[in-house]
Amino acid sequence: MKGLARAIRSILLPGLLVVLAWLAGFVWFVETLESAPPASTSRADGIIVLTGGADRIEDGIRLLEAGHGRRLLISGVNIQVTSEQLRKTWPGHEAAFECCIDLDFRARNTIENARESARWVRKNGFGAILLVTASYHMPRARLEFAEVLPGVTIEPYPVVPDRSRIEDWWRAPALVRLLASEYTKFLLTWLRAAVIDR
Repeated sequence: MKGLARAIRSILLPGLLVVLAWLAGFVWFVETLESAPPASTSRADGIIVLTGGADRIEDGIRLLEAGHGRRLLISGVNIQVTSEQLRKTWPGHEAAFECCIDLDFRARNTIENARESARWVRKNGFGAILLVTASYHMPRARLEFAEVLPGVTIEPYPVVPDRSRIEDWWRAPALVRLLASEYTKFLLTWLRAAVIDR
């Protein structure tokens, strides 16, 4: 019986330590997320918006029209959505769509966002970009983009959607699940990058 108890402890203790480490890291992850858009924004060569929320595209267009970048890439556009539909969704920005907005229909996840965006960055010869995505998605997105864009300055512009306000995150079960999922994906991305860099 003593041997069995020792065996159980040898299994449970490491598992408990892993869970506690994950929980501590999760709290750190959430507490370091931006809870409001940046007060000021740097100028860059290009602006990249990762789809997933209307606020992101709206902010990206606003940044472009304010002169914070010369061109804008919207990455991960649904193949069933046309350029004309996007223009109708954001009326009043016809000039921006006509001259300076490019659409990526190929990317289906963050890894593909980074790869397709890297092609766009290299094609245009850009040395600095503004990366626009949700605040909870930004840590993982920055890791993916840094991996495929060495030497390119990546300036984050985190968007904080109303439904994803961070201040009282523990009060919203759906938000807790979203943040926990994103934190786990961030950890896996970080671990993958650490192994590749060795």
